[in-house]
Amino acid sequence: MRPGTLDPGAKILRAAAVLLARYQIRSLRRLFEEFERDILLPILLGEIALHNLGALENGVNAGIFDDMPSLMVKLRPCNAYSIAAATGLPRETVRRKIARLAELGWIMRQDNGHLFLTEQAVQHFGDLLGSRDLPELLETADRLRRFIED
Repeated sequence: MRPGTLDPGAKILRAAAVLLARYQIRSLRRLFEEFERDILLPILLGEIALHNLGALENGVNAGIFDDMPSLMVKLRPCNAYSIAAATGLPRETVRRKIARLAELGWIMRQDNGHLFLTEQAVQHFGDLLGSRDLPELLETADRLRRFIED
């Protein structure tokens, strides 16, 4: 191998990194716009979603979102403190952002401080993931697979 040239494994890794970065940047840009140009909002909504849906992890199946009222009853609660701990963000920042997510209708906050995704958020972002993000991710994965196979 000539000096300064990459071995085939390094070329594959570099190409994979570029393809994944391209996908990730497009996804981040969309989230940035979708959430009023505040990148912390989707991060916090995602953490709340992961906490809420964590109780369902072992029973995930293709029809999990078919019965929304039943799903909403099964969600595991979280609070601003647990979200601040999960993200490493200051609690006051998390509290302000949670208030904004509630104003947007993406989460509901109970009197005891428990946070839950709203049915509106599950429906909206589930539709977006299925129509936009998942197909793009799968296309990126296919491109990676074809590149590696060649």
